[in-house]
Amino acid sequence: MSTVAEIKAAIDQLSLPERCELEALLHPFEDDAWDVQMKRDAAAGKFEALNDEAEAGHTAGMTNPLAEILRE
Repeated sequence: MSTVAEIKAAIDQLSLPERCELEALLHPFEDDAWDVQMKRDAAAGKFEALNDEAEAGHTAGMTNPLAEILRE
């Protein structure tokens, strides 16, 4: 397997369509990594403060119905 530096050098040699093809190939890997990290963060409680803040805002009447937002 090539080193990261070699891979970067090879990418520099790609045409724009080839770079787009490479990006499309790599995108699912990034999505999978993102999903795994989000699940880990959720399990670790890293979103509790955000959830509490959102619930407090909703309770205080600081939110709008989704249908209203979609009409705008």
